[in-house]
Amino acid sequence: MRGGLGTQRLLRGTRHGTSPHGCKGQDAPHLTLRPRAPMHRTEHLLATALSPQTPSERKLNDLKEPILNAEPAVQRRLLDLQDLDLQLDQVAHKRKSLPEHQALTELLAEKSVVDGELVAADTEVGDLQREQKKADSDVDQVRQRKARNVQKIESGQITSPRDLENLQHEIGSLERRISNLEDAELEVMEKLEAAEVVQAELRTRAEAFAGRQGELESARDASLKELDEQRAGINDKRTELLAELPEPLVKQYQRLREHNGGIGAAPLVGKRCMGCRMELAPSDLNLIKAAAPDAVLRCEECGRILVRTPESAA
Repeated sequence: MRGGLGTQRLLRGTRHGTSPHGCKGQDAPHLTLRPRAPMHRTEHLLATALSPQTPSERKLNDLKEPILNAEPAVQRRLLDLQDLDLQLDQVAHKRKSLPEHQALTELLAEKSVVDGELVAADTEVGDLQREQKKADSDVDQVRQRKARNVQKIESGQITSPRDLENLQHEIGSLERRISNLEDAELEVMEKLEAAEVVQAELRTRAEAFAGRQGELESARDASLKELDEQRAGINDKRTELLAELPEPLVKQYQRLREHNGGIGAAPLVGKRCMGCRMELAPSDLNLIKAAAPDAVLRCEECGRILVRTPESAA
């Protein structure tokens, strides 16, 4: 770790009055805002902890971060806010990482392939059905022509030997034509039968995918509804808690939370900041001990608000 708190922002303001939150005649917690002076580490910590209204601090009104102070109980409530925000983060993560999401993604990818194959199978079956219908029609036409010629011969209408020979020759050609057409018709029927088997299998698979998709969507929606109810309950608690906290402290916490992986405030447990898990140096712990109870501390290592608790070594 780096050498101690260094330029850690040990922040303290001036309290007025005797209310539980340091506000005269007000029920809400109060923070005094003052600019922070750029000092040497030890000078800065001592000056902030022991003499928060130094001349150098009062002159630096243009610094981006103000010096804050809040009652110890208020600071500990900030940890409650942090806990609620972490719960909201967990709910958001669960909403995004539901197993049904991944299962649906994989299922829809497979279903898309099957649906495409089913469309192709439907098209092939349709084409073969039309081809079979045409083959049936062609065979029927040739058979009818042959039947008419046979009828002419059997009725005795043909008296000319030459015409009779030509007609018999044509009947032979028609029989060969019928045989060829029937072979082609049989081939089409076989193709159609195979295509219909594939079509039926694909349709069964597509229907199974649709049923599974409905099950997954129902399970997903139920999980999302439960998580949304959890989120609403947590947000209600958060709204109530925000009403108890000073706005400047909340703004600083939220800004730090955005820049520190979702954690803007952390307790000091023993000698360790639980935000970055770094252990503080003895000299820095001594400076923390010297700070006023309502000084809002900042961890030098991670910059998060450092909240003293009964478990703190300082």
